[in-house]
Formats: sequence, C-alpha cells, structure tokens
Amino acid sequence: MAIQIIDYGSEAYMQMLQLRHQILRKPLGLELSKRDTVEDESDILIGCFESDKIMGCCMLKKMDAGSMRLRQMAVHSGLQGKGVGRALVGFAETIALDFGYGHMILHARNSAVGFYQKLGYQVFGEPFTEVSLPHRLMEKRLERLL
Repeated sequence: MAIQIIDYGSEAYMQMLQLRHQILRKPLGLELSKRDTVEDESDILIGCFESDKIMGCCMLKKMDAGSMRLRQMAVHSGLQGKGVGRALVGFAETIALDFGYGHMILHARNSAVGFYQKLGYQVFGEPFTEVSLPHRLMEKRLERLL
C-alpha cells in the first residue's frame, strides 16, 4: 500500500474521480458533477494505491492561516475497516502539519462519526444536511508525534 499526492488531471486523478462517484455519489442516486470537482485543481489530492489501483482517496482544502479541511474521503467498500482510511487520514494530517497547519476540520456523514472519533476528532455544532445526508462538523488539533 502506497499513499501519495495525486496530480490533478493525471490517470490517478481519473481513478480518484471514479472512486468518489462509486462510493460517495452513486449510492445516493447522484452523479459526480462538474460542480463537485470545481475545487479539485486547487486542493491537495491524496490517494492510496496497491499495484497502481486506487484503494482510497481524500482531499485537503486550505481554509485559513491555521486550518485545513479534509474532504471527499472514500475507500473501496471491500476495503473499509482494513486500515486504508486510517492511513489516509494520518497521511493527510502529516501533510497539513508539513504545510504549517495545526487544525483540521471535516464534514462527517453520521455513519462515519465513530471512525473519526477513534482518530481523535470531536463533534461540534448541530447536525446539518449535505448531499442529502445528515452530517456533523468535526475538528481536531494536529500535533506531531515524536
């Protein structure tokens, strides 16, 4: 398993788009639209690969001087619960720290709140609806492990 930053427009990016559609949109009866990808070029794109096949992905968006937002987290359904998501989040947190960001936020589907809580994220605010599903705002202060 190799986790790496993906170049926008590359073959790896095309695999990322397919995975995001398959995991995040298709089960909701939605298509991944141009509106969903408009920010991709300016975000940090991260993918987890095995033999050049994408296993999972996520993205980082710069929010302000100290915060990044983790978004579009997707792991192939057959690989969920096998450490791919945990590895992606850890890699994303390291990248954020490397760029000087000490705070991560995300919008978690209710079904994923427990996953992020195990990784140290806390729920803030009231539930809200995004892409037709209930979500929660979650945050974490990032620290380097020695």
